[in-house]
Amino acid sequence: MNRRELLKTTTLGSALFMMSDSLRAATRVSEASTEGGIPKRWRDPLSNKEIIRLSDQDNSRALYFHDNSFTRDSRYTVMDTPEGIGLYDFVEHKTSLLAEGNYEVIMVSRTKPICYARRYLGEVKEKDNDNLFENVEYYAIDIPTGEARFIGVFPKGFIVTVNADDTLMAGAFATRLFELQPGERVANTDGGYHALGPDGKPLSFAAAKEVRMADRLAQRIPMELFTINIETGERKVILESTEWLNHVQFSTTDPNVLMYCHEGPWHMVDRIWMINTDGSNKRTLHKRTMNMEIAGHEFFSYDGNKVYYDLQTPRGESFWLATYDLTTHKRQQFHLQRNEWSVHFQISYDGKWLAGDGGDSEMVAHAEDGKYIYLFEAEVIDDLGVSAPNADELIRPGRLKSTKLVDMRKHDYRVEPNVQFSPDGKYLVFRSNMHGPIHTYAVVL
Repeated sequence: MNRRELLKTTTLGSALFMMSDSLRAATRVSEASTEGGIPKRWRDPLSNKEIIRLSDQDNSRALYFHDNSFTRDSRYTVMDTPEGIGLYDFVEHKTSLLAEGNYEVIMVSRTKPICYARRYLGEVKEKDNDNLFENVEYYAIDIPTGEARFIGVFPKGFIVTVNADDTLMAGAFATRLFELQPGERVANTDGGYHALGPDGKPLSFAAAKEVRMADRLAQRIPMELFTINIETGERKVILESTEWLNHVQFSTTDPNVLMYCHEGPWHMVDRIWMINTDGSNKRTLHKRTMNMEIAGHEFFSYDGNKVYYDLQTPRGESFWLATYDLTTHKRQQFHLQRNEWSVHFQISYDGKWLAGDGGDSEMVAHAEDGKYIYLFEAEVIDDLGVSAPNADELIRPGRLKSTKLVDMRKHDYRVEPNVQFSPDGKYLVFRSNMHGPIHTYAVVL
């Protein structure tokens, strides 16, 4: 046993080593560079977890919460930046530009080191409307070399997802445009929703967004859900509807299964749907049982076996993270406190942990103290040995045990943080404007 190991076996020695390790970590964080007043590394005052700024440019955004941003080996993550596609290397801890130009990430392949992206050749129209995009090229870009392979131009629709074996892309197409966010965009936010209340006064961002979404839903614009064959460019319509089709995402493991939503204010729609890529087996995953019940922001577990979604019974009163098992058809509901409700949830690759990105007082939960990035552990609460005779047929209840990872009280939730776990479970990536401009960050787990 060397001197260092011997010293650590004593109570005082262990304490001294803990102090010295903490001092070294604190020094490392404090010595890290600060650009434009925004720290590159720091420790969160609540959790003492280290937070790393992954982006160098202001207004750099991590991807939407279910659009995979990581290579399978966890080494790289991508982000959208004003100059193109940003790349962060977790081994070298360096940021670079993967593709320069008017690019935007769709997602990273779940099996290959490839980033699927779109490149705009002209004016960018309203992207939320899944409308006509004749001026968009689609590419597969190698990570980390940046070598780009042209896939094609597909004018009817907006491609948003790639399947598990990299053979199909998918998206939605609306036959006419409805502008969700007319008027001035708000700097350092996700846009600008504007609407007036019954008293003629401007509504808050959240309330105006709901009004605009209700207006869009009422239009009943004919739409198509479609796939594109990556090799041949063949476009195939798998669903036609006057519902507002949105939130399109392929299964994480089954290349022939798509999930999508009927978009709109959640209390007005049966939101969560699935369909096979040949157009068969259209089905809904959740039917409400009470008025004003809402369910949404659905996503697949990484093993493809379950769908998770935000459930409120009723809206704004009782909060659950619900699951539906695609094989057994069994359901679970994990209860959350009001302050723990999050705009989006996500699960770790191994299924052991969940995360949420919190919310502010104007959002549906009206949380007085909910502006945090949370880590959750799911606990089942019905294993008491006194179950109902038909317990196997019923929803299995549980609760989420929360830990606050990141203090987001300086964050403006007009930017949704959109948390994602790295495949190895070492990092949780999110976007934030807590320092003013939007940047991409990772908390070290």
